[in-house]
Amino acid sequence: MSQCARVNGSCHRCEGELPFEFTMAFQPIVDLSLARIVTYEALARGTKGESAKSMIAKATDGLRYRFDQACRVKAIEMASALGMQTDLSINFLPNAVHEPEACIQPTLAASKRVGWPIHRLIFEITETERVHDRQHLCHIIDTYHFLGFQTALDDFGNGYANLDLLTDLTPDKLKIDRELVVRCDSDHRRQVLLSAIISLAKKLDMTLIAEGVETRAEALWLARAGIVCQQGFYFAKPRVNALSVDLTARLQALRHEFKMA
Repeated sequence: MSQCARVNGSCHRCEGELPFEFTMAFQPIVDLSLARIVTYEALARGTKGESAKSMIAKATDGLRYRFDQACRVKAIEMASALGMQTDLSINFLPNAVHEPEACIQPTLAASKRVGWPIHRLIFEITETERVHDRQHLCHIIDTYHFLGFQTALDDFGNGYANLDLLTDLTPDKLKIDRELVVRCDSDHRRQVLLSAIISLAKKLDMTLIAEGVETRAEALWLARAGIVCQQGFYFAKPRVNALSVDLTARLQALRHEFKMA
């Protein structure tokens, strides 16, 4: 893997202007045991609402490093400007980080500039592409932990984010893919698999987050099974340039219902 060009500790391969504009949408992650939003995930969007996928498609190999850095900085700046009081979760492309100590400098600078606490940043490992060097990814995670960031493995149970990654990686959080969440309230095979993941996470000291929760029944089954941190359209869709509407009443009702079971 080629290395970043470093000058004064910064990564010049990760800096510079992008030939396209983008913004951020924010989607809440809730904790039903607390009945509140605990994190917002920042998701890249076009200035006219184009999807994250379309933005990533514009970031060709020569732009991937700059796009990854620009997303981090914009997410932190916008979260601060919007008055976000929760943790902030930011996706990163593992193959876009060559030297974590150098590539993290713009993130640290942005956090310091707006006063965003390092411990309230979570970096999600987004495996839209297979990791070429797993040991390098381990080094990234170790570096981020040393600096005080949290890490999460996204889309667990689908695509490249498979069980074998946990033989080497030590994320703080595991985000369960929608494919395992859909119909979990009625699908026995999914319930068995999710129960196994719950046991695994406890033994490896990882927090589970269920992605793609779209129904009340799914939310309640997951909470009763022990997965109280959830994200999905049932709670709120991502909002461009804005945080979600007040979810307090819905979350309190769900907490009361699953704890009464």
